[in-house]
Amino acid sequence: MPRHATDGSSSATSGSGHSIRRVDGAKRVCLDGESMPELPEVETVANGVHARVHGQKIASVWLSRYKEPFKTPRAEMADTLTGKRIERVYREGKHIVFDLSARGRTSKISAQWIVHLGMTGRLLVSAFEVPVPNHTHAVLSLSDGRELRFVDARRFGRLALHKMEGNPGFRGPGREPLTISGEDFVALFRSRKLAIKAALLNQSLLHGVGNIYADESLFRAGIRPTWPACRLSRERLLRLHAALKDVLRKAIELGGSSVSDYVDADGVAGFFQLEHRVYMRTGEPCLVCGKPIKRIVLAGRGTHFCARCQK
Repeated sequence: MPRHATDGSSSATSGSGHSIRRVDGAKRVCLDGESMPELPEVETVANGVHARVHGQKIASVWLSRYKEPFKTPRAEMADTLTGKRIERVYREGKHIVFDLSARGRTSKISAQWIVHLGMTGRLLVSAFEVPVPNHTHAVLSLSDGRELRFVDARRFGRLALHKMEGNPGFRGPGREPLTISGEDFVALFRSRKLAIKAALLNQSLLHGVGNIYADESLFRAGIRPTWPACRLSRERLLRLHAALKDVLRKAIELGGSSVSDYVDADGVAGFFQLEHRVYMRTGEPCLVCGKPIKRIVLAGRGTHFCARCQK
Protein backbone atom coordinates (compact mmCIF):
# COMPACT_ATOMS: atom_id res chain seq x y z
CA MET A 1 0.00 0.00 0.00
CA PRO A 2 1.37 3.49 -0.83
CA ARG A 3 2.26 5.43 2.27
CA HIS A 4 -0.61 7.96 2.09
CA ALA A 5 -3.31 5.97 0.32
CA THR A 6 -6.16 6.01 2.85
CA ASP A 7 -9.29 3.88 2.39
CA GLY A 8 -7.46 1.63 -0.04
CA SER A 9 -7.32 4.38 -2.68
CA SER A 10 -4.93 4.73 -5.56
CA SER A 11 -2.99 7.97 -5.82
CA ALA A 12 -0.94 10.36 -7.91
CA THR A 13 2.61 10.79 -6.66
CA SER A 14 5.76 12.60 -7.63
CA GLY A 15 9.06 12.19 -5.87
CA SER A 16 9.98 9.60 -3.24
CA GLY A 17 7.52 8.07 -0.77
CA HIS A 18 7.49 5.95 2.39
CA SER A 19 5.09 3.54 4.08
CA ILE A 20 1.82 5.05 5.27
CA ARG A 21 0.84 5.61 8.91
CA ARG A 22 -2.89 5.81 9.46
CA VAL A 23 -5.02 6.96 12.33
CA ASP A 24 -8.78 6.60 12.61
CA GLY A 25 -10.45 9.99 12.83
CA ALA A 26 -12.58 10.60 15.89
CA LYS A 27 -16.21 11.56 15.39
CA ARG A 28 -16.78 15.30 15.38
CA VAL A 29 -19.74 17.01 17.00
CA CYS A 30 -20.81 19.96 14.83
CA LEU A 31 -23.11 22.72 15.96
CA ASP A 32 -26.34 23.50 14.13
CA GLY A 33 -25.61 25.92 11.31
CA GLU A 34 -22.32 24.40 10.19
CA SER A 35 -20.16 27.19 8.82
CA MET A 36 -17.56 27.53 6.11
CA PRO A 37 -14.27 29.14 7.19
CA GLU A 38 -14.43 32.87 6.55
CA LEU A 39 -11.82 35.58 6.18
CA PRO A 40 -10.40 35.46 9.75
CA GLU A 41 -10.13 31.65 9.75
CA VAL A 42 -8.50 31.58 6.31
CA GLU A 43 -6.16 34.43 7.28
CA THR A 44 -5.15 32.59 10.45
CA VAL A 45 -4.41 29.38 8.56
CA ALA A 46 -2.50 31.20 5.80
CA ASN A 47 -0.37 33.14 8.29
CA GLY A 48 0.34 30.01 10.32
CA VAL A 49 1.30 27.96 7.28
CA HIS A 50 3.52 30.77 5.93
CA ALA A 51 5.40 31.01 9.24
CA ARG A 52 6.06 27.27 9.14
CA VAL A 53 6.83 26.49 5.50
CA HIS A 54 8.06 29.56 3.62
CA GLY A 55 11.49 28.92 2.16
CA GLN A 56 10.91 25.16 2.09
CA LYS A 57 11.34 23.11 -1.07
CA ILE A 58 8.64 20.60 -1.98
CA ALA A 59 10.53 17.30 -2.18
CA SER A 60 7.62 15.07 -3.17
CA VAL A 61 3.85 15.12 -3.56
CA TRP A 62 1.13 12.57 -2.88
CA LEU A 63 -2.49 13.17 -3.98
CA SER A 64 -5.52 10.99 -3.29
CA ARG A 65 -7.58 9.30 -6.00
CA TYR A 66 -10.75 11.31 -5.31
CA LYS A 67 -11.58 13.75 -8.10
CA GLU A 68 -13.61 16.28 -6.08
CA PRO A 69 -10.79 18.29 -4.46
CA PHE A 70 -8.78 18.75 -7.65
CA LYS A 71 -9.54 21.49 -10.18
CA THR A 72 -6.22 20.74 -11.89
CA PRO A 73 -5.41 17.20 -13.11
CA ARG A 74 -3.64 15.33 -10.32
CA ALA A 75 -0.64 14.26 -12.37
CA GLU A 76 -0.08 17.83 -13.59
CA MET A 77 -0.42 19.17 -10.06
CA ALA A 78 2.02 16.67 -8.57
CA ASP A 79 4.58 17.28 -11.32
CA THR A 80 4.31 21.07 -11.10
CA LEU A 81 4.56 21.23 -7.31
CA THR A 82 7.52 18.88 -6.96
CA GLY A 83 10.81 20.73 -6.69
CA LYS A 84 9.23 24.14 -6.21
CA ARG A 85 10.25 26.46 -3.37
CA ILE A 86 7.47 28.01 -1.25
CA GLU A 87 8.17 31.74 -1.24
CA ARG A 88 5.01 33.04 0.41
CA VAL A 89 1.62 31.87 1.72
CA TYR A 90 -1.20 34.39 2.03
CA ARG A 91 -4.97 34.84 1.89
CA GLU A 92 -6.89 36.16 -1.11
CA GLY A 93 -10.60 36.33 -0.31
CA LYS A 94 -11.44 32.88 1.12
CA HIS A 95 -8.56 31.26 -0.77
CA ILE A 96 -5.07 30.41 0.48
CA VAL A 97 -2.38 31.19 -2.12
CA PHE A 98 1.08 29.61 -2.21
CA ASP A 99 3.61 31.56 -4.28
CA LEU A 100 6.03 29.04 -5.79
CA SER A 101 9.38 29.68 -7.44
CA ALA A 102 10.82 27.45 -10.12
CA ARG A 103 13.52 24.89 -9.58
CA GLY A 104 16.87 26.60 -9.14
CA ARG A 105 18.04 29.66 -7.26
CA THR A 106 15.67 32.27 -8.69
CA SER A 107 12.86 33.50 -6.45
CA LYS A 108 10.69 34.55 -9.42
CA ILE A 109 7.16 33.21 -8.97
CA SER A 110 6.41 30.63 -11.66
CA ALA A 111 3.16 29.15 -10.32
CA GLN A 112 0.65 29.46 -7.49
CA TRP A 113 -1.05 26.66 -5.59
CA ILE A 114 -4.58 27.71 -4.66
CA VAL A 115 -6.35 26.10 -1.70
CA HIS A 116 -10.01 26.61 -0.78
CA LEU A 117 -10.90 24.95 2.52
CA GLY A 118 -14.59 24.39 1.71
CA MET A 119 -16.63 23.33 4.75
CA THR A 120 -14.25 20.97 6.56
CA GLY A 121 -10.87 21.42 4.89
CA ARG A 122 -7.72 21.74 7.00
CA LEU A 123 -4.11 22.54 6.16
CA LEU A 124 -1.80 21.00 8.73
CA VAL A 125 1.97 21.20 9.05
CA SER A 126 3.10 17.99 10.73
CA ALA A 127 6.24 16.08 11.58
CA PHE A 128 6.75 12.93 9.52
CA GLU A 129 6.14 10.79 12.62
CA VAL A 130 2.64 12.21 13.25
CA PRO A 131 0.00 9.74 12.00
CA VAL A 132 -1.71 10.79 8.78
CA PRO A 133 -5.44 11.39 9.38
CA ASN A 134 -8.16 9.72 7.37
CA HIS A 135 -9.55 11.93 4.60
CA THR A 136 -6.11 13.29 3.71
CA HIS A 137 -6.11 14.27 0.02
CA ALA A 138 -2.71 15.91 -0.42
CA VAL A 139 0.66 15.51 1.28
CA LEU A 140 3.56 17.77 0.33
CA SER A 141 6.81 16.42 1.76
CA LEU A 142 9.12 19.32 2.57
CA SER A 143 12.88 19.58 2.41
CA ASP A 144 13.26 19.64 6.21
CA GLY A 145 11.35 16.35 6.62
CA ARG A 146 8.01 17.80 7.72
CA GLU A 147 4.79 17.48 5.75
CA LEU A 148 2.07 19.88 4.63
CA ARG A 149 -1.23 17.99 4.60
CA PHE A 150 -4.64 18.88 3.18
CA VAL A 151 -7.38 17.01 5.05
CA ASP A 152 -11.05 17.27 4.08
CA ALA A 153 -13.68 14.76 5.22
CA ARG A 154 -16.51 16.12 3.06
CA ARG A 155 -14.38 16.93 0.00
CA PHE A 156 -15.94 20.36 -0.58
CA GLY A 157 -12.50 21.98 -0.53
CA ARG A 158 -10.64 22.65 -3.77
CA LEU A 159 -7.01 22.52 -4.87
CA ALA A 160 -5.83 24.16 -8.08
CA LEU A 161 -2.77 25.47 -9.89
CA HIS A 162 -2.52 28.99 -11.24
CA LYS A 163 0.22 29.20 -13.84
CA MET A 164 1.90 32.60 -14.13
CA GLU A 165 3.47 32.52 -17.63
CA GLY A 166 2.56 36.13 -18.35
CA ASN A 167 -0.68 35.96 -16.34
CA PRO A 168 -1.31 38.14 -13.29
CA GLY A 169 -1.37 36.51 -9.88
CA PHE A 170 -4.54 34.90 -8.55
CA ARG A 171 -7.17 37.41 -7.44
CA GLY A 172 -10.35 36.94 -5.45
CA PRO A 173 -13.74 37.78 -6.97
CA GLY A 174 -14.50 40.98 -5.02
CA ARG A 175 -13.05 43.83 -2.98
CA GLU A 176 -10.90 43.20 0.09
CA PRO A 177 -12.82 43.99 3.34
CA LEU A 178 -9.73 44.88 5.37
CA THR A 179 -8.40 47.46 2.92
CA ILE A 180 -11.44 48.93 1.16
CA SER A 181 -11.91 52.61 2.04
CA GLY A 182 -15.05 53.91 3.68
CA GLU A 183 -16.11 55.85 0.61
CA ASP A 184 -15.53 52.87 -1.69
CA PHE A 185 -17.54 50.71 0.70
CA VAL A 186 -20.44 53.16 0.56
CA ALA A 187 -20.27 53.28 -3.24
CA LEU A 188 -20.18 49.47 -3.44
CA PHE A 189 -23.44 49.02 -1.54
CA ARG A 190 -25.34 52.29 -1.99
CA SER A 191 -27.11 51.20 -5.20
CA ARG A 192 -27.81 47.58 -4.26
CA LYS A 193 -31.42 46.54 -3.78
CA LEU A 194 -30.39 43.36 -1.94
CA ALA A 195 -30.90 43.08 1.80
CA ILE A 196 -27.69 44.32 3.38
CA LYS A 197 -26.95 40.85 4.86
CA ALA A 198 -27.28 39.27 1.40
CA ALA A 199 -25.10 42.00 -0.10
CA LEU A 200 -22.37 41.36 2.48
CA LEU A 201 -22.42 37.67 1.56
CA ASN A 202 -22.08 38.41 -2.17
CA GLN A 203 -18.46 37.43 -2.82
CA SER A 204 -18.35 39.35 -6.12
CA LEU A 205 -18.84 42.56 -4.12
CA LEU A 206 -16.80 41.93 -0.99
CA HIS A 207 -14.87 38.68 -0.74
CA GLY A 208 -14.15 36.76 2.42
CA VAL A 209 -17.17 37.77 4.53
CA GLY A 210 -19.57 34.95 5.45
CA ASN A 211 -22.46 34.26 7.76
CA ILE A 212 -20.72 34.68 11.10
CA TYR A 213 -19.07 38.03 10.50
CA ALA A 214 -21.99 39.48 8.54
CA ASP A 215 -24.25 38.84 11.55
CA GLU A 216 -21.72 40.12 14.06
CA SER A 217 -20.82 43.29 12.15
CA LEU A 218 -24.47 44.18 11.50
CA PHE A 219 -25.20 43.83 15.22
CA ARG A 220 -22.29 46.05 16.17
CA ALA A 221 -23.40 48.63 13.60
CA GLY A 222 -26.99 48.52 14.87
CA ILE A 223 -28.39 47.62 11.43
CA ARG A 224 -31.15 45.06 10.89
CA PRO A 225 -30.00 42.49 8.30
CA THR A 226 -33.21 42.77 6.24
CA TRP A 227 -32.71 46.44 5.31
CA PRO A 228 -32.18 46.95 1.54
CA ALA A 229 -28.61 48.17 1.14
CA CYS A 230 -29.74 51.04 -1.08
CA ARG A 231 -31.92 52.44 1.72
CA LEU A 232 -29.10 52.76 4.20
CA SER A 233 -27.67 56.24 4.66
CA ARG A 234 -24.03 57.05 4.06
CA GLU A 235 -23.57 57.42 7.81
CA ARG A 236 -24.97 53.94 8.54
CA LEU A 237 -22.89 52.34 5.79
CA LEU A 238 -19.75 54.00 7.18
CA ARG A 239 -20.67 52.67 10.63
CA LEU A 240 -21.02 49.17 9.12
CA HIS A 241 -17.67 49.55 7.34
CA ALA A 242 -15.96 50.35 10.64
CA ALA A 243 -17.78 47.57 12.51
CA LEU A 244 -16.89 44.97 9.88
CA LYS A 245 -13.20 45.88 9.97
CA ASP A 246 -13.18 45.81 13.78
CA VAL A 247 -14.88 42.42 13.93
CA LEU A 248 -12.60 40.87 11.32
CA ARG A 249 -9.42 42.19 12.95
CA LYS A 250 -10.52 41.03 16.40
CA ALA A 251 -11.37 37.60 15.02
CA ILE A 252 -7.95 37.32 13.35
CA GLU A 253 -6.33 38.30 16.65
CA LEU A 254 -8.22 35.47 18.40
CA GLY A 255 -7.50 32.90 15.70
CA GLY A 256 -10.96 32.80 14.12
CA SER A 257 -14.22 31.15 15.20
CA SER A 258 -14.26 27.40 15.81
CA VAL A 259 -17.96 26.60 15.46
CA SER A 260 -17.49 23.52 13.24
CA ASP A 261 -14.33 21.75 12.00
CA TYR A 262 -12.04 24.80 11.79
CA VAL A 263 -8.53 24.57 13.26
CA ASP A 264 -5.33 26.45 12.47
CA ALA A 265 -2.11 25.11 10.90
CA ASP A 266 -1.20 23.31 14.14
CA GLY A 267 -4.68 21.81 14.57
CA VAL A 268 -5.62 24.34 17.27
CA ALA A 269 -9.13 25.83 17.50
CA GLY A 270 -9.82 29.57 17.44
CA PHE A 271 -11.52 31.61 20.17
CA PHE A 272 -13.62 34.35 18.53
CA GLN A 273 -16.77 32.26 19.06
CA LEU A 274 -16.50 33.36 22.69
CA GLU A 275 -17.01 36.94 21.44
CA HIS A 276 -20.17 36.21 19.41
CA ARG A 277 -22.99 38.56 20.37
CA VAL A 278 -25.72 37.20 18.09
CA TYR A 279 -24.44 34.36 15.89
CA MET A 280 -25.82 30.97 17.09
CA ARG A 281 -27.37 32.65 20.17
CA THR A 282 -31.02 32.16 19.14
CA GLY A 283 -33.38 32.75 22.09
CA GLU A 284 -30.60 33.85 24.42
CA PRO A 285 -30.77 37.36 25.90
CA CYS A 286 -29.07 40.15 23.97
CA LEU A 287 -25.86 41.10 25.75
CA VAL A 288 -26.81 44.78 25.41
CA CYS A 289 -30.58 45.02 26.04
CA GLY A 290 -31.62 41.57 27.25
CA LYS A 291 -34.19 40.95 24.50
CA PRO A 292 -34.05 37.36 23.07
CA ILE A 293 -31.93 37.01 19.94
CA LYS A 294 -34.03 36.17 16.86
CA ARG A 295 -33.18 33.85 13.99
CA ILE A 296 -34.59 34.08 10.46
CA VAL A 297 -33.49 32.65 7.12
CA LEU A 298 -32.16 35.29 4.74
CA ALA A 299 -30.41 34.60 1.44
CA GLY A 300 -30.60 30.93 2.34
CA ARG A 301 -28.59 31.40 5.53
CA GLY A 302 -29.55 31.40 9.18
CA THR A 303 -29.46 35.03 10.29
CA HIS A 304 -29.23 36.16 13.91
CA PHE A 305 -30.09 39.64 15.22
CA CYS A 306 -31.57 41.68 18.07
CA ALA A 307 -34.86 43.29 17.12
CA ARG A 308 -34.36 46.06 19.68
CA CYS A 309 -30.73 46.99 19.10
CA GLN A 310 -30.80 46.62 15.31
CA LYS A 311 -33.12 49.07 13.57
